[in-house]
Amino acid sequence: MKKVTAILIGAGNRGAQAYAPYGLQHPEELQFVAVAEPDQGRREAFQLAHNIPDSACFSSWEDMLREPKLADAALICTQDQYHFDPVVKAFEAGYHILLEKPMSTDPTEVVKLGEYAVKYDRIFNICHVLRYTEFFSTLKKIIEDKTIGDLISIQHNENVAYWHQAHSYVRGNWRNSSESSPMILAKSCHDMDILLWLAGSDCRSISSFGSLSHFKAENAPPQATDRCTDGCPHAEECPFFAPKFYLGNPSWGYVLSNDVSDEGIMKALQEGPYGRCVYKCDNDVVDHQVVNIEFENDVTVAFTMCAFTNEYARTIKLMGTKGEVKGIMSFNKCELEVTDFLTGNKELISLPSGIDDHGGGDSGLISNFVELVRDNKINEGLSSASVSVQSHLMSFAAEKSRLENRVIVFKDYAEQIKAGI
Repeated sequence: MKKVTAILIGAGNRGAQAYAPYGLQHPEELQFVAVAEPDQGRREAFQLAHNIPDSACFSSWEDMLREPKLADAALICTQDQYHFDPVVKAFEAGYHILLEKPMSTDPTEVVKLGEYAVKYDRIFNICHVLRYTEFFSTLKKIIEDKTIGDLISIQHNENVAYWHQAHSYVRGNWRNSSESSPMILAKSCHDMDILLWLAGSDCRSISSFGSLSHFKAENAPPQATDRCTDGCPHAEECPFFAPKFYLGNPSWGYVLSNDVSDEGIMKALQEGPYGRCVYKCDNDVVDHQVVNIEFENDVTVAFTMCAFTNEYARTIKLMGTKGEVKGIMSFNKCELEVTDFLTGNKELISLPSGIDDHGGGDSGLISNFVELVRDNKINEGLSSASVSVQSHLMSFAAEKSRLENRVIVFKDYAEQIKAGI
């Protein structure tokens, strides 16, 4: 079996912690031979873990991609707004590419990247990890096998969880749409993609409502300090008190600091963005949003994304002409219940849980990408960039609908974006 070699651009949480470990777990299949990461501590940690020589460690992707081709494939896991340029350069350098979602924070760049997927005779996949989970692949098979008859409607919930909202979308990297992207793209382009895949048809129209209702200055309790570490009088009663989130939790602390000791984390809370009061940040993304979608085959979808839940899970209900399926995918529970209308029988399908944050999708994605590269299976990827364009544009269209308070005819919107290139 040929071993696939890869370079990593961006050794942050997703690149270094979610995807790259596959190379350590399966060294006969995948080896990382170079890394580009501006943070010295993270670069050196990745270098040590994967035994990469100094000559193959770079502080910028620009320096890395000026070198002669170093490997078979490039994993690009930079921040959302810095995806387009390294993809273009990696293609020009001859790499197969796996790109973290979203493809770009600019809809015109998304369309351009879709065109690159056609232009270059190489593998170009997007990290839509949900397609690689046993949970959603089982749902897809239930639909295709007509187990519930013809699919009519889908109810799908993205239960963000109050603590995850505070971490990523109030204090964290995705808090401000001008610095990253709207939350419907940053958090839920996964969901737009999986809904498109399950519906099995192009989007016809889309509408959305939502707002930032809670995490803003007017909702701060009296005398709340700017930082949780400044002696805030509400420490005992506030569910968002930062030290409670992070101290004693190295896996969370890694996002804050390369020093994940309690001392290192506390220093990061005192000086960095994650120690701020959730009511006194520069966040502007929504904390709840609903999206309604109609597909060309008349399947309808009601999607809800909400911060105000303790549940960190995706829940779904598929309604068909002969039956229905209800399901939950979380870290500690992954199951489907299939009901037959004729007999009334209910079948419970239990699936593996606790594999990773996405129900096994992270490792499934990398395993599939390695196979595609190893066997040179061009245009066979389950989440190829060319098929990911539409679900990304659905996210942009949903945000346009929310801001403009109107229904978006998807075909017209997509044509407008393409015309602007």
